[in-house]
Amino acid sequence: MPPSAPPRSLRVLAAAGERHDEILTPEALDFVARLVDAFAPRRGWLLKERRRRAIRLATGTPLDFPLTTSAVRSDASWRVAPPAPGLTDRRVEITGPPADRRMAVNALNSGARVWMADFEDATAPTWENVIGGQLVLLDAIERRIDFTTPEGKEYRLRENPATIVVRPRGWHLEEHHLLFDGRPVPASLVDFGLYFFHCARRQIDAGHGPYFYLPKLENAYEARLWNDVFLLAQELLGIPRGTVRATVLIETITAAFEMEEILHELREHSSGLNAGRWDYLFSLIKTFGHRTDFLLPDRAKVTMTAPFMRAYTDLLVRTCHKRGAHAIGGMAAQVPSKDQEANATALAKVRLDKEREAEDGFDGSWVAHPGLVPTCREVFDGVLGDRPDQLHRTREDVEATAAGLLSVRRISGPPSEEGVRTNIAVTLRYFDAWLRGQGAVALYGLMEDAATAEIARVQIWQWLRHRVVERDTVLRILEEELASLGAEFPWAALDEVRDLFTETTLATELPSFFTPSAYERHLVRIAEDRS
Repeated sequence: MPPSAPPRSLRVLAAAGERHDEILTPEALDFVARLVDAFAPRRGWLLKERRRRAIRLATGTPLDFPLTTSAVRSDASWRVAPPAPGLTDRRVEITGPPADRRMAVNALNSGARVWMADFEDATAPTWENVIGGQLVLLDAIERRIDFTTPEGKEYRLRENPATIVVRPRGWHLEEHHLLFDGRPVPASLVDFGLYFFHCARRQIDAGHGPYFYLPKLENAYEARLWNDVFLLAQELLGIPRGTVRATVLIETITAAFEMEEILHELREHSSGLNAGRWDYLFSLIKTFGHRTDFLLPDRAKVTMTAPFMRAYTDLLVRTCHKRGAHAIGGMAAQVPSKDQEANATALAKVRLDKEREAEDGFDGSWVAHPGLVPTCREVFDGVLGDRPDQLHRTREDVEATAAGLLSVRRISGPPSEEGVRTNIAVTLRYFDAWLRGQGAVALYGLMEDAATAEIARVQIWQWLRHRVVERDTVLRILEEELASLGAEFPWAALDEVRDLFTETTLATELPSFFTPSAYERHLVRIAEDRS
């Protein structure tokens, strides 16, 4: 679509909130409408392709590296774009929801090199959170984010804060508070478009740029769609081509087989890949959960040292460094405790995990709490020294095979009752918080987000399907944990939480995500009188 083409209108259905008019300007809405008009149909086709591929894999089609793109993998000449300003050194990155102003200031001041402002897994997508997050980002870039709490505690942004990288919602999610041609719009284009329109030029003027983390991609075609979005967005606002940088989260099993292709599609905008854990395991169960050779034990036992997880992370490092891209490690989710012994134990686990990543060649890693930044930084300082990365470590020793990536049976086994109870308890508590608009939740000493609820619920589904756990046992624990939740939080919406668990965990057919239907039923608030 040429930049001069007049967009069709985008209709706002939500009630107006404080300062929302600063984000939902006519010009910003027109910009988002242009993106939706240009890319929503293709996004819809790609989602249909996801479903068709899922059926093929479930009915016996083998998963392997694509033959059709072997030329991309064998061509040693291409590289991704060089690191952009503010992304040359990424040894510590911190994540969190953008709408929480206190958490935003703490993350920016934490000493981490990057703050991933997460509209996806760490945000319950209420309209207030969606637009409030955009306002916090705008205020942070304008350096007007400082505030004082009613109790008198001051939050002030320091000099040289972390570089902001925004994670928009995935392609599978919609924003029902905005309509285009009478239909809800892709949530990813809302989060990306509003931030890009208001902040891209501001970030460039500040010496950085519009940077993004891309979640839940399943193949290179979905990466190509994002690349085309970047091209049109830069053209519409007169921003030089290649200014955008994007890091892709390799958190689906199918994307693990197309890492080089994903980098290739985004190469003029790419800044690397990230290796997650819970979403990757979640994807594995969604894809192969019907097979007994993919039966996983308690998720706590599936560590990053498991053979199939090592195959995945080693391949990611090799792929990135072969193409000049950064390889970013997974999350340390521990929440520091006032109990000194418990805190020492937690930090020891963090250190061990980060030492493994640094020794394997990762260029940086994630933490969920400012208190973990010093430990992560110390580990990577010890390996990197004055170097910004480990791109020189090309990991030629790594041999990628489909069998290696899929060797789950080597750690398969039945769950313990404690593992069943933990998954149910975490899922219920997270659902309760998410329904109340909170997407990042401290549970049992860990900062959890939607990815935790997803892996926890699909494990219960898988165990029930293969009858390694009795349905009566799950129902008994469900009622016990609901009672415990209600005793701890008398305001908890127990009926809604039970219904959501039943629909997404106990159903015969596994819902791909809990978020789309739960969002539509519980978080959408339409203002009937808004035109």
